[in-house]
Amino acid sequence: MQRGGKTVYGAAVGILMLETQFPRIPGDIGNALTWDFPVHYRVVRGATPDNVVRADPRLLVDDFIEAGRDLVRMGCDGITTNCGFLALIQDQVKEALGVPVATSSLMQVPMVQTLLPAGKRAGIITISKATLTEEHLAAAGVPLDTPIVGTDEGRCFTRDILGDAPEIDFAACRLDLEDAARQLVADHPEVGAIVLECTNMVPYARDIRRMTGLPVFSIETFVTWFQSGLMPRGFDMGLHDPRW
Repeated sequence: MQRGGKTVYGAAVGILMLETQFPRIPGDIGNALTWDFPVHYRVVRGATPDNVVRADPRLLVDDFIEAGRDLVRMGCDGITTNCGFLALIQDQVKEALGVPVATSSLMQVPMVQTLLPAGKRAGIITISKATLTEEHLAAAGVPLDTPIVGTDEGRCFTRDILGDAPEIDFAACRLDLEDAARQLVADHPEVGAIVLECTNMVPYARDIRRMTGLPVFSIETFVTWFQSGLMPRGFDMGLHDPRW
């Protein structure tokens, strides 16, 4: 006997999306080809990159909760978002939705830190160091003295993502991320792993890994881990194999 109660089955993760028009390449959380498993999307109308990253997303929390409830009704067992700055609404959203919620890639920092040997630390690359505050860090459980570098002064990544540009030079964005990673490890040689705050940085994670030699964690690693708990893989336990 199968139990019902959902509208759609087989997609455990729901992704709350900011309202944007900029192009999203594979690797970006908003490109469905990024995922090896099915996901649901809902757009939170009026939540733009600028008013979430440079303003206070808590002013939009009711809109995120409404869209999240729609995803849960649709059949999602867990919810994530496409902006690391939404750590500020983590507690409100998880309490309202009643399912596991992973608002921000930054929530990985404490776990990554436990993986590193003595003397090494996790470091962060963010889209906006100018507005990533201690409140954001505390909401994600990130130590306030964590090394952080932004792409704020780069060629185009921060400008075009937060400005919601209809066209983006992704080759130039790659250079911005490489520059930020280079600065992070130069300024903080104790960094032993990198966490990418912004969900649009995933396409460049491999390049950062190759350049720095350090492990790189992102929203892609976080949501893949999240999915593995929401929908664990099944295994043939060999019950019909005489060797068992």
